[in-house]
Order: sequence, then C-alpha cells, then structure tokens
Amino acid sequence: MIKIAPSILASDFSHAGETVKALEACGADLVHCDVMDGNFVPPITFGAQMVRDIRPKTSLPLDCHLMVLHPETHIEDFAKAGADVITVHAEVCDLVRLFRQIEGYGVKKSAVVNPETDVEKLFPAAETADMLLLMSVHPGWGGQKFIPETLKKIEKLRNRCEKIGRSDLDIEVDGGITEENVKDVIAAGANVIVAGSAVFRSADMAQAIARLRG
Repeated sequence: MIKIAPSILASDFSHAGETVKALEACGADLVHCDVMDGNFVPPITFGAQMVRDIRPKTSLPLDCHLMVLHPETHIEDFAKAGADVITVHAEVCDLVRLFRQIEGYGVKKSAVVNPETDVEKLFPAAETADMLLLMSVHPGWGGQKFIPETLKKIEKLRNRCEKIGRSDLDIEVDGGITEENVKDVIAAGANVIVAGSAVFRSADMAQAIARLRG
C-alpha cells in the first residue's frame, strides 16, 4: 500500500491546525513533522509544542522526524505530545537503545540515514523497526532536487527487508519527490512518500496526493 505523508515544513505554520485538517480531508495517510534543532542541521523549525497543538486537529498519524543532535533528550516530549511515529538518525545515536526508549512510550519507531550515509547502517534496525526512512536530499531545507542515487539505496534496503522476512516493512523516502519521479521511487521499493512542495504548492492538494500514489 502506498502512503502519502505531506511534510508540514512546506506549509504556512500560522495555519497549522487548519492545514492538518485539510490534509486529512484530501486523503493524506500521515503528517510528516520535520523537527530541526539548529545543530544537527542549520535551521530551527519547531518542537513538541507544535505536535501537541496539531494533535487534536487530526486523526492522522503524526510522523515525527527528529533531525536533532541528541534525540534521546526529546523522545519523552514528543511521545507525550502525541507523536505516533518517532524517527531518529542513525548518524547520531545507538538505535538499539533509542528504539527501546521509544517503545517504552508505546510509539512506533523508525530510523533514518542521510544521503552520504551507507544504507547498510540501517540493516540492524530493519529487524525491529516499524518503518525506515531514507533521505533523498540533504536535510535542512525544502525545495531541493531528488538525489538519483537514492533509488539504489531503496532497492538495497527493500532487498534486505525481504531477505530477513520483513517484506512488509514500511520504507519511507523524503526529499525532492515529485509527480514525475515518484513512480521510480515506488518501483525501487518505497511505499511511504514524503512530499512538501509537491503537495503544498499544487493548485489542488487532493489531486496532488492522488497523483503521488503513482
């Protein structure tokens, strides 16, 4: 099943509550929340308070991607704010320990690697993760172009999941995905598509989401 996770990073934060309501009405499957701390990546976006504020506005799962230097210090806040999925970067943490911490709050756990990180760094996490994420742009800013080499990483990760008996594990891809390249992303093995500009800059969000399903 192909799932579309619009990234609210590309939206107008002053209307966050209305935005998530609209995304649900337009057929989105998740709401992707890009959390940046100004350390792991240069920009600062928002924290657990944003998640807490939009939680009552939608029944969609809130997919919280923590682009932060010390994710272990933020897990509790995001879990209590209403995150349904918490994604942590393999570059900055012990995934086994962080997964145990996330599980302790009854939240789904996910891990991610940046474009320059070998996808094999996610292989151990594939055993127990609820989802795995591949960045297809360098994290920090929206509007970047999709990095084509990501397709091989998706294939390699999907093959690994199949090899260990987890062929149904969600593989999410984030960055530069458009209606023109989404079919290649899905064909490579991804089934959760993060989209910011492709949704929020479209004339009709419902149609954009439908087309992104490939």
